[in-house]
Amino acid sequence: MKQYSRTVIIPYKPRYPQNVIHEALQTHRFCVLVTHRQMGKTVCAVNHLLKQALLNKRPSPRYFYIAPFLKQTKLIAWDYVKRFCSPLPEVKLSETELCVRLPNGAKIWLLGADNPDALRGTYADGVVLDEYAQIKPDVFDEIVRPMLLSRNGWVLFTGTPKGQNQFYELYQYAQKAQAGGDGQWWSGLFSADETGVISPDELEEIRRRTPQRLFRQEYLCDFTADAEDVLIASSLVSEACMRRYGASEVAHAPRIIGVDPARFGADRSVIFCRQGQQAFAPYVWHKMDNMSLASHTARTIESFRPDAVFIDAGCGGGVIDRLRQLGFHVTEISFGSSAMKTAQYANKRAEMWGEMLLWLQAGGALPSSGELKADLCGVRYGFDAAGRMKLESKEELKARTGRSPDLADALALTFAMPVRRHAGGGEFGRSEYDVL
Repeated sequence: MKQYSRTVIIPYKPRYPQNVIHEALQTHRFCVLVTHRQMGKTVCAVNHLLKQALLNKRPSPRYFYIAPFLKQTKLIAWDYVKRFCSPLPEVKLSETELCVRLPNGAKIWLLGADNPDALRGTYADGVVLDEYAQIKPDVFDEIVRPMLLSRNGWVLFTGTPKGQNQFYELYQYAQKAQAGGDGQWWSGLFSADETGVISPDELEEIRRRTPQRLFRQEYLCDFTADAEDVLIASSLVSEACMRRYGASEVAHAPRIIGVDPARFGADRSVIFCRQGQQAFAPYVWHKMDNMSLASHTARTIESFRPDAVFIDAGCGGGVIDRLRQLGFHVTEISFGSSAMKTAQYANKRAEMWGEMLLWLQAGGALPSSGELKADLCGVRYGFDAAGRMKLESKEELKARTGRSPDLADALALTFAMPVRRHAGGGEFGRSEYDVL
């Protein structure tokens, strides 16, 4: 293998979120990347392949870029491979085989998943499976996975949502593995309203010209665009994240705090503040005990001066008792208790989420948070025998997605009961408030 001492600069400077993605790809073996159209995922993937191939000191390194069809692979990736390899000395390109041989002997092949048998019997140091939603699952299970064994190879699954198919299931699996502490797995989702790659004006023009379902799927990375049982659509959340209300616009509205203490080790403790149509950035902690959470809640009450504080009674008994001991007036809410609107909702949790949905539809404003968006858009709903709306349980949701919607539940708690604005502006949180 030849050694080269001179510095070679590849004409690629990653921007956000490419820089974040590269950091994750460097430290995880199995990565699931969900992106919007025109984000630059192909450029990102090609340059990761190229860097890993150049740094590999093993004999005869092999890397593969695989898209659903060979023609598609050549169209979207081959020109990028040639462009970013151009500064390297002694690079050999084969237009016929769609293969590049690098100075250190490493090879990168571009292939189509429409002819997967061409991969059988070989090994791989790394593989990119692009537009994975359009690739048959057995391509990875039966062909690619065995290729990784002898070299402990890595794989990047990437693409844009195409409904709830194997790509959706893989993304959920990666989320669960990552949340469970499996250091081999990483998942990332980057929608157009969050990355800034497409300007707001251009994105709005695309939204106007594109059918809503398609826009949600292709640009907001919404796996549920075709689903009928998801309570809150990602497009509704994205619109809410772009709204902001000034202090004078919500001054007349009551101030409310929702507190959702962590239920299990991986869950998050969350404090959410809302005044009328404006919800503020939540406070989020991992592995916080109830006494510490009570202290943080007390400080938030002192600074925010709310008209009502609602705390999940399921795991918040210690928080509630401590705050009352300190003289704060708080209300415990049982998610499984009866709803106020008994004919419409099966229980209090469904009612809070239903009222939160109406608030979003009426123009509610949210802080920009990927975690909050994932929590809000992940919950499914149905109806009981009496025709009342019900939500899938937290246990069902966590089994399906690997995470509890802690941020969304804390926000939902701010809709537990109607609240009247406190008159006179006295010691908010330390006196009785009016719950209508």
